[in-house]
Order: sequence, then C-alpha cells, then structure tokens
Amino acid sequence: MKYIDEFNDPDLARRLLDEIHATVTRPWALMEVCGGQTHSIIRHGVDQLLPEQVELIHGPGCPVCVTPLDVIDKALEIAARPEVIFCSFGDMLRVPGTDRDLFRVKGEGGDVRVVYSPLDALDLARKNPDRQVVFFAIGFETTAPANAMAVHQARRLGLGNFTLLVSHVRVPPAIEAIMRAPQCRVQAFLAAGHVCSVMGTAEYPELADRHRVPVVVTGFEPLDILEGIRRAVRQLERGEHRVENAYPRAVREQGNPAALSMLEEVFEVTDRNWRGIGPIPASGWRLSETYRDYDAEHRFDVTGIRTEEPAVCRAGEVLQGLIKPTECEAFGRACTPRTPLGATMVSSEGACAAYYLYRRMTDGPAPRGSRIPREELNTVG
Repeated sequence: MKYIDEFNDPDLARRLLDEIHATVTRPWALMEVCGGQTHSIIRHGVDQLLPEQVELIHGPGCPVCVTPLDVIDKALEIAARPEVIFCSFGDMLRVPGTDRDLFRVKGEGGDVRVVYSPLDALDLARKNPDRQVVFFAIGFETTAPANAMAVHQARRLGLGNFTLLVSHVRVPPAIEAIMRAPQCRVQAFLAAGHVCSVMGTAEYPELADRHRVPVVVTGFEPLDILEGIRRAVRQLERGEHRVENAYPRAVREQGNPAALSMLEEVFEVTDRNWRGIGPIPASGWRLSETYRDYDAEHRFDVTGIRTEEPAVCRAGEVLQGLIKPTECEAFGRACTPRTPLGATMVSSEGACAAYYLYRRMTDGPAPRGSRIPREELNTVG
C-alpha cells in the first residue's frame, strides 16, 4: 500500500536503529505527543529495540483520554434527554463518566448514534427538524476544522436544531505545561505530524528555544518514528534544540491555510481542563460569540456539573508521562477494557489500552523501557 509499506521496511528500520545505537552515549528521555504514535511504538516494539539509554515517555496525545470527566457527564446528561439525537465517534461510547457511559445511556433508551463525520450529524439535523441533534466535538487540532465546518454549514443553512458539545484542545500549551511541571523529565518531543499538517510548525520554535528542547515533527509508521527518534537523539547529543520536520510528505511550515481560516472564524482560544492533568491556560477552543447559539452546553444548561475522578485510577500520571501504565496498581486487575476506570484503558489511542493489548502477557511490574531516573538524565541544550 502506497505510503504504508515503504514505511514498514525492516531493512531500513535496522539501518535507522544502527544509527541511533551508534549516536547515543548518554541517557535521554523523549516524549511522543500523540496517542497514535504511542500505539505504533508499543504495537511494533519500537521502544524495545532502542538503546537502554533512550526512554520513550508517552504524552497526553489521546483526545478521548484528555476529555475531562465533567464534559463526559454533560454528554451523558444531554444524551439522555428524549428530544435529543446525540452523535459521537465510536471511541467515546465506552469512556466512563462518573457513574455510566454513553453505551449505558443508549441501553436505557437514549438516542445515541455513532457517526463517521460531523457532517453526518448535520445531515441528521436536516432530516429530523423536530429533534435536537448534538455532535460531541472533541479532539486536537486535527478534528477541529471539520467540526468548525459543520457548524459553519449549520449556520449557513439556518439549521436551528444542530449544536456542538465542544471540548477541543491544543497541543502547544500542553507541551508548555509539561515542561513547566517540577517533575518533568522530558528532554525532547516527537510532535504529532497530523496536528502540524493543519497548524504548521510556527508555534514550536519559541517552545524549543524557551525550554531548550528539540522538537521533531514525526509521522506514525515505524520508520517515521525511528527517524524522529534518530533526529531528536542527534540533536540532544550535539547540544542542539530546534524544530525539525521529519514528516515532509504531509507537513508544511504554514500548515493548511483553509483549515486555519475556518478555525479562526468559528472558534476562539480558551482555558481548558484536561482529564487527569487539570486546567491549562489557553489550551482549548470554544465556539466564538458569532456561533454561541450552536453551543450545546448553553442550549441545554449543563454548565454546573462538578465531578471527581476515582482515587485508584492513575491515568493522570500516565498522561503526564510520570508512570508507565503497568505501574498502576489497577492495570489489568480492577481496570480492564471491560471494566475501565479511566479513558486511557478504552480509547483506541490510550496508552493503557496499548499496553493491555500488546504487552500485558509479557511485561511485569517493571517492564523493559521503564523510567530512567531523573537524576541520571543529562542536561539538554
């Protein structure tokens, strides 16, 4: 398959690994930001092929996982209303709220539907003028343009029965928050290629300079990831800290101008709470004043919900890269895909789901590729 097979070539992978092994002289900790990259790393065992001095830390790059619990509970409350058709991508249906999930609401009679695009939800609104159609608009910069287009179309068509429940988040403020955390061990980032295909790379040079960390824009196939690691390690060994684009087949410096224009028209930047992490300034989007009538939170008056995460769930520490999933006492015992405590266990991009799917039969409590102590890491830049 074009653009897939050539990025799974074992001979090229071996050459990249040989170069990484030859380059590394000291311990380094790299964070991949995207959950899709995490799954590719664990599925293909990329982390187990690296030198022991290179640790991959899994970042908060799963959009389902960082959607805060209070937003999940708002979705559950809206979805249970008889006048509502609640639309979502399938991976949100099993994400646990405080006491149930969307599957449970559907089983109890709620009209919850899986769609493949926000435009599918818009079509439902056109065909059901006597119902309120709500689309669960979550995700990073990758999904936001399509959701912006849907609400733009709704306004253009005069559809008053279509709204978005918005929980969009932005990657650069999350990187800033990670680097400012006192316990941070990250020394380089593998930035998510699909995010940069929309947003470009303009937001990263300042971050790289301020925190003296290399940022390498990386794809999702094994060779993409190995090339990103190779470039990041080379910079670290040389004492450099700059932005490199290792995914030029999809990413341009200026991003996607049409998508950026749509985002600017429909959304405005806001503070956002991240599940398991907490509030991060300017890390999200909400509908702008022009489109506020299409905000489901306000239409259904669900702005006052307050929640508390289960104490036994350590998904927040996983999302911040502080522990590996198998270091959580509940992993594979109290918390499984059938009985999830956190979203990281059920999302298709969740780190806990990746370890459960690919590693639970082989890794013990202290798997290979586990943490390098912070005091053993080298100063960067």
